[in-house]
Amino acid sequence: MTNLPSVVDDYLAANDFSHHTIKAIKCDLAKFIRWFESANNEHFELQRVTVRDVADFRAHLARVRRQQVSTVNRALVSIRRFLAHLVRSGDLPGNPAESVKELRRMPTVPQGLQSAQVRKIMREVELRGDIRGAAILGVMLFGGLRVSDVVGLQLDDLEIGPRSGRVTCRHGKGNKQRMVPLPVEGRRALTDYLESRPPSDSQVVFIGERGALTDDGVRAICAKYSAITGVKFTPHVLRHTFAHRFLAQTNNDLVALAQILGHESLNTTSIYAKRSQDDLQRCVDEMRYE
Repeated sequence: MTNLPSVVDDYLAANDFSHHTIKAIKCDLAKFIRWFESANNEHFELQRVTVRDVADFRAHLARVRRQQVSTVNRALVSIRRFLAHLVRSGDLPGNPAESVKELRRMPTVPQGLQSAQVRKIMREVELRGDIRGAAILGVMLFGGLRVSDVVGLQLDDLEIGPRSGRVTCRHGKGNKQRMVPLPVEGRRALTDYLESRPPSDSQVVFIGERGALTDDGVRAICAKYSAITGVKFTPHVLRHTFAHRFLAQTNNDLVALAQILGHESLNTTSIYAKRSQDDLQRCVDEMRYE
């Protein structure tokens, strides 16, 4: 099998890859071939690729080149799938990349907004007299609601009083129902909206010009104020913001947060308890031996 470019072209032609994917695969294979010839001091031959070669190449990308986990894993997948194609075509007896595992991805900490950013957004909403916008952003910032929770709210799902209040989210992930308490600021924003809500036969809480507000409508509101304030955020960023603030003010009560967010497992919720690199830096900067 001496005509390697032809073999690669045959593999790519046999699959319905996008232009971007084809470019990435060629780059990954070329990178592996260059490393192979340099590390082994020999001409690249597919039949001479070993499990050790693939594993050492993975280590080279991660430790020497210090590439991102996603980049290393993409290269490994490109090599594995290419060699698997050659095994299926009978050109190779086995796939040396099959047993080489991808690097484990460390979960990233979902980013939330800072207090000053939240204030800037909500101040702009108030200045524009956007009562509906204030209520929508309020239930996400003060209740951690998903977009689907917001658009799914019915009038019967609201229990708002002067000293307490909650909303019932009936169609969360997995169609699980949960009750979410709202603090006074969230209740106030929701009450103001209900008092000015346009007449409608619909029982959906949030109404747009053409009827019930949609997922896209909620995202459009976030995009609007993101553009106005220069604070980049999405509905899910507001949910992350709520989660971080809740933990910070409840001594990391993960059980309560999981219940509010509708998480089945504390493992899902615990990602919010992880500290960012900036947080860790601040912690070690405050260390003293006195």
